[in-house]
Amino acid sequence: MCYSKCDAAVALIGYSDADYASSVEDRRSIARYCFSFTKAGPVISWKFRKQPTVTLSSCEAEYISLAAAAQESLHLMQLLNDIDCGHCYCPAIIFDDNQGAIALSQNPVNRQRSKHIDVRYHFIITEVNNGRVVIKYCPIADMVADVMIKPATRVKLGHFRLYMFGQCASWP
Repeated sequence: MCYSKCDAAVALIGYSDADYASSVEDRRSIARYCFSFTKAGPVISWKFRKQPTVTLSSCEAEYISLAAAAQESLHLMQLLNDIDCGHCYCPAIIFDDNQGAIALSQNPVNRQRSKHIDVRYHFIITEVNNGRVVIKYCPIADMVADVMIKPATRVKLGHFRLYMFGQCASWP
């Protein structure tokens, strides 16, 4: 990875994704996220792991993944604000490819299909309403977090190499 000085404004950018019931052994979803300080990368923080509960829908799996990404973004924003006390690095922008999870995080209306989701994941609604986190839609073709767990083709790796590895990443 290559971390070098850039002229772009520093803003915390994240990508969150989940694979619904992809674990063969216990049918748990796998959540993943990654963050960088600029839209061009490189990645500074990433994680992928099985979710702690079995989810009942892809929307719920994505929503739980968004909650984990929001927790990480709050940690990284606090770290940035502690390093550079004169500047506020808020809000974090998190991209997700599930419009249902995005709508659920922005509108706290209790719906029939979402009332089973554990209360601990609903803190993301508070963070969005307080303006510390902004959730935006990202098409599946541009989802960087997919590279972390799904089989990556040469084309997909070539498309995301700058974001994943930085400006000095060479590609044959």
